[in-house]
Amino acid sequence: MKIHLVDGTYELFRSHFGAPPKKSLDGMEIGASLGLVRSLMLLLSDPAVTHVAVAFDHVIESFRNKMYKGYKSSAGVDPVILNQFPLAEKLVSALGLVVWPMVKFEADDAIAAAVTKFKKVKSVEQIVICSVDKDLTQMVDGDRVVCWDRRREIILNEQGVTEKFGVSPESIPDFLALVGDSADGYPGIQGWGEKSTATVLAKYKHIESIPNDPNQLGLGLGRATTLLGNLQQNYKDALLFRELSTLRTDVPLKETLNDLKWAGAHPRLRKICHELGDERIPERVTRWR
Repeated sequence: MKIHLVDGTYELFRSHFGAPPKKSLDGMEIGASLGLVRSLMLLLSDPAVTHVAVAFDHVIESFRNKMYKGYKSSAGVDPVILNQFPLAEKLVSALGLVVWPMVKFEADDAIAAAVTKFKKVKSVEQIVICSVDKDLTQMVDGDRVVCWDRRREIILNEQGVTEKFGVSPESIPDFLALVGDSADGYPGIQGWGEKSTATVLAKYKHIESIPNDPNQLGLGLGRATTLLGNLQQNYKDALLFRELSTLRTDVPLKETLNDLKWAGAHPRLRKICHELGDERIPERVTRWR
């Protein structure tokens, strides 16, 4: 069997920018939430999709905000989408899917913890991470754990991650630490671009293994000297950024594999959709509990 782990935060943002706007009977914007549900129903229409969980950033802030003040936060996020997180979680749960609403941790951490937990189960042939988040590529493992960009229909296995970033999944946190990740709010180390970082980490894998001798980096001497100087001056920042980009796998998830099996939507989905003024979604549900 396959397990599909969905980045609900990404899917909600994707729906916000892709689905048509719609207001509930009381005037609240709900278009992104309904678009998310329709997207998940499309996913569930595939007979190969049997076990699913959806992780959300119930609040955008997490423990990482205490580690680095520049880390991503809810500041500047459109309230129209920010206000829909509780509704989205409510709808997805009513659809009959396991929902992980993260507060201390992030949605990516929940997915990482689930990968770690369920890939040990022999009956699980493959875990499909439904997200385009670069952080999650660190969890890719051969063909057994892959990342799937549903919008562009691109699947990244371990070889695909290496081809895209120039480093293996285990080096992704180091790669992001040096290059930076604007989506998460940390800048990386000055001068360390994607190509030079990939060249160095392809050989040395982790920041602490990078030699101090510029002749050993596989780059031009002048370039290597500058990069090493910048790294040495900002070494603590580099390690901090790596910690920020390293996903936590110790998120407490109580669900068993059987809990992830989709058994159909709950009857309450009809009531919620009726209250929102959308009768079409229940009509399209193919399985009810």
